[in-house]
Amino acid sequence: MTFATEKVTLRREAGKPSIIEIPGVRNMDEAVRRLEEEGEAISKELTESGSVLVRGLPVEDAEAFARVRDVLLPRPAAYKEKATPRTDFGGGVFSSTDLPAIQPIRLHNENSYTLDFPGALLFCCVVAPEKGGATTVGDMREALALIPEDLRRRFEEHGWLLVRNYSALAGLPWQTSFATESPAEVEAYCAENIIGCEWLDEETLRTRQRRSAIITHPRTGERVWFNHAAFWSRWSLEEDVRDVLLDTYGEDGLPFETFVGDGTPLTEEEAGALNEAYARVTRRETYRKGDLLLVDNILNAHGREAFEGDRKILVAMGNPVPLDECAPTAAPSTTVSRNGDAE
Repeated sequence: MTFATEKVTLRREAGKPSIIEIPGVRNMDEAVRRLEEEGEAISKELTESGSVLVRGLPVEDAEAFARVRDVLLPRPAAYKEKATPRTDFGGGVFSSTDLPAIQPIRLHNENSYTLDFPGALLFCCVVAPEKGGATTVGDMREALALIPEDLRRRFEEHGWLLVRNYSALAGLPWQTSFATESPAEVEAYCAENIIGCEWLDEETLRTRQRRSAIITHPRTGERVWFNHAAFWSRWSLEEDVRDVLLDTYGEDGLPFETFVGDGTPLTEEEAGALNEAYARVTRRETYRKGDLLLVDNILNAHGREAFEGDRKILVAMGNPVPLDECAPTAAPSTTVSRNGDAE
């Protein structure tokens, strides 16, 4: 479907995020003004589709991106419990995840494991790759409906459990993830945020946190699949990578490991079923320089294709949402669920 006025064109095509094109913008002052004028239309499309790509603006660097960010995401959200390397450009502007170009990134909802998380994400392409490299998106309302009923019921009742082992050799060290050099500050943060933590030695930290796998969007009232259960499952790793990590760190030492909230490990088949649901809802659009991709972090998950050539994508997080405003089906906890949280 395509809808056009004198000022904008809206396109909805199968397999792509919604695209709003704003033609004839000559400079950043005009770009900011046009975004302010079209803000209501962009917000409406974001709520309906979960993601919208805005095209036609001359956004070429972090400074220009910060200006449009202030229009589209007026309330900044913090990046907590960091899990991937990023470049910090200051002022709440980061690079997208700094992982090798050959490595795709599976769909996930940003900070699904924290007690409050960004309600929206904004990406901007300042250098488009030669091939691939799209920021993929997927509707988590649709994904929820595709998950096998028995598996969905177990996650609904018990939530999902995340175990992290922080190391300087695999993943991120705890000093980076928690932005402190003080073990006492880490322990205080974990206590405040319902995270179990134990020191295996002076430099090795293990944490455990159980969270709801299904939540409800606070504005639309729609239930969504919202977690990293498949993303950080051992079965989502390439086989050779998984074997090396297990040989190096052992069964209990993987940087990330996920379970159903009752402590039951995911089987390879179950992780495959979750990843198949993500694959079936994935949408993508090839980046052009200046493209902005606005993502409702609850309605849509996001990921990244592998790519060739240079690629520079900026990202900002905003509109923070507390978990307790999202009707979680399982209460946050540091322990496994034994009889379900309804009891």
